[in-house]
Amino acid sequence: MAVPGEVALDDAIAFARGHLEAIKGKVKSPIAEQISRALDIALPRFTRRLETMHYITEYEHEEAHDNIFLELARLNFNLVRTLHLKELKALSLWWRDLYDTVKLPCAQDRMVEIYFWTCGMLHEEEYSHARMFFAKTFGMVSLLDDTFDVHATLEECRKLNEAMQRWDESEVSILPEYLHTLYIKTLRNFDEFEDSLEPNKKYRMSYAKQAYKLSSQNYLREAIWSREKYQPSFKEHEEVSIMSSGLPMLTNITLLGYGDAATQDVFEWVSGVPEMVRAGSQVTRFLNDLSSYKLGKHKKDMTSAVETYMIENGLTGEEALAEIAALLENRWRILNQTSMDIDRSLLPGEQVVVNMARTNEIIYLHGRDACTFGDDLKDLVTTLFLKLVPL
Repeated sequence: MAVPGEVALDDAIAFARGHLEAIKGKVKSPIAEQISRALDIALPRFTRRLETMHYITEYEHEEAHDNIFLELARLNFNLVRTLHLKELKALSLWWRDLYDTVKLPCAQDRMVEIYFWTCGMLHEEEYSHARMFFAKTFGMVSLLDDTFDVHATLEECRKLNEAMQRWDESEVSILPEYLHTLYIKTLRNFDEFEDSLEPNKKYRMSYAKQAYKLSSQNYLREAIWSREKYQPSFKEHEEVSIMSSGLPMLTNITLLGYGDAATQDVFEWVSGVPEMVRAGSQVTRFLNDLSSYKLGKHKKDMTSAVETYMIENGLTGEEALAEIAALLENRWRILNQTSMDIDRSLLPGEQVVVNMARTNEIIYLHGRDACTFGDDLKDLVTTLFLKLVPL
């Protein structure tokens, strides 16, 4: 619940962490596992589905556990997992067709990791459409991003963005031939999204398309900076990377699959990139850039937030890492503050933004990048989707 400047809770966090670390090796299961998870990622920042997955196996070891609650939890987990596996099968078939036909070998082949991401955000049955929209769009935009980042020439990047802004299949002729399929497939998938919406919800597509176009514009700007060796200021970097992080766009995409609670006011709020959306985007970007600085990045990638901060402030790499980590903590606290203050009518947007930030904590835990390096998620994916939950 800490917000910026919450000194009393800073002291409480330090006190609690110190004592938990001191007793971690002295207590028995399941408390030991719960302490270990809490020290990795604080419970309010941990995804609900993963915590449920862990706690189902731990709850039965508690003396006061209720067998009926435990049985119901196991049944529910297995029933929802059945739906998840059906969705993952459909997405895998869809992705294989897309990935194999666009023929962009530079692009990452990561649909299982993407679907894990969306299950961490919204696992409930009623968000099935939202998960499918999110996963498909994440897949398409990852192809777009990788093309801007590492494959296309700068002139091709300009043409690709120009075509995206026009959003019409007849504009495919301005693109190099190797990008024709990606462009046409993207537009047709968005048409399918629109066809699946109820008539009173089709207005949502204008927000989704505009958000996708904005992502393309910011990918182009990053490509220009990278190709022309331009060193942006930290503020310039922040403004572009808030949009290129994907969170504002993917929030609108996810809300396509919501019920009536996602009103036009919610879409207007997200599209205006308010403080909460900015903070969620910065959580995403800082986690990604902390990871890429430690792991190394592609030579064509734009300068990261860590590198920009280091150069601008004359710091060492370790000092810049510490400063960006502090900024990351500050953005989480802004998320806390804005979640408390938000108008209740905007809660669907708040839910998506905060849950996306939570899942990013898992993806980038301890500086890994589990979307780029899928092996880092293998155990979690196996446990979430395949490990038997006994009844």
